[in-house]
Amino acid sequence: MIKRMREKVSRDKILKRTSWISTIGNATLSVTKLVVGFLSGSLAVISDGIDSATDVIISLVMLYTARIISRPPDNRYVYGYEKAENISTKILSFIIFYAGVQMFISTIQHIFSYEKETLPNMIAVYITVFSIIGKLGLLFYQYKQGKRINSSMLIANAKNMRNDVIISLGVLLGLIFTFVFQLPILDSITGLIISLFIIRSGIKIFMESNVVLMDGVQDTSIYNKIFEAIEKVPGAYSPHRVRSRQMANMYMITLDIEVDGKLSVDVAHKIAQSVENSIKSSIENVYDIVVHVEPRGEIHEEEKFGIEKEML
Repeated sequence: MIKRMREKVSRDKILKRTSWISTIGNATLSVTKLVVGFLSGSLAVISDGIDSATDVIISLVMLYTARIISRPPDNRYVYGYEKAENISTKILSFIIFYAGVQMFISTIQHIFSYEKETLPNMIAVYITVFSIIGKLGLLFYQYKQGKRINSSMLIANAKNMRNDVIISLGVLLGLIFTFVFQLPILDSITGLIISLFIIRSGIKIFMESNVVLMDGVQDTSIYNKIFEAIEKVPGAYSPHRVRSRQMANMYMITLDIEVDGKLSVDVAHKIAQSVENSIKSSIENVYDIVVHVEPRGEIHEEEKFGIEKEML
C-alpha cells in the first residue's frame, strides 16, 4: 500500500512538471509564431501559431487535471479521481477539433476573398525552422514521460505535438514553394492543409479516448496474459467471465474460477490469492483483482459480460 502511494505521488509530480514545461514551451512558440506571422504576412505561420495556442490551452487543462487526480478517494468517488485524466483527453480532442475547424473556415474565406495577396517575408521561414526544432524537443520529452507513467493524456498530447511537427514541416515546404514560384496563394493553401491535419488529429484522439471511458482496454492482449497466468496456478480451473477495465494507467480485473468443491474455504481462498499473485506478476499496473470462486463442474448460465478463453 505504501509503495503504491509513493508511485502515485511520483506519477502526479511527473504529470505536473511535464505539463508546466509543455505550457511554457508552447506559449513561447505560439507568441513568437503569431507575432512573426502577422509581421511577415504569412497566413500559414499564423495558422501554425494558432495551433500552438491551442497546445497552451491543452497544457493548462493538463495542469488542472493533474491537481484533480491527485485527490484521495472519498465516499463519492471510492475509486479515486484517476478517470479525470481520460475525461481531459476527451476535452482535448474537442479543443483540437474546434481549432482545426476555425482555421479551415478562416483560410477558405481568405482564399476566396478579393484582397490582393502579397509574398510573406523571409523571416517566416526562419521562425518555422525554430518551431520545428522546439516542437521536436517537447514531443520527445512529453512522449517519454507519458510512456514512463503510462499516461493517456500525455501520450495523446505527444501525438498532437507530432502532428504539430508535420504541420510546421508543411508550412516550411509551403513557404519554400511560395518563394520559388512567387505565388502567395500557396501560403494560403498550406494553411488550409494544416487545418485538415488538425481536424483529423482531434477526431482520432476522440475515438481513442472512447475505449477507456466505456470501460474497455486499449491493449486486448491483456486477456491472453490473464488466462496464461491462471493456467500456472494448480487447483484453478475454467476461468470465465473475465473482465478488465482501466482507470488512468491502472487495470481493474474481475474474473470467476472453479475449484474442487470439497476443498475448505481456507484452501479455496489460497488458490484465489495465488491467481491474483500470478496475474500481478504477469501484468504491470494492476490496481485490483477480484476473484470469484465456484465449485468445479457447476453449470453456468450464459453471461452477458466478460469473456472466456475460447472467445480469444
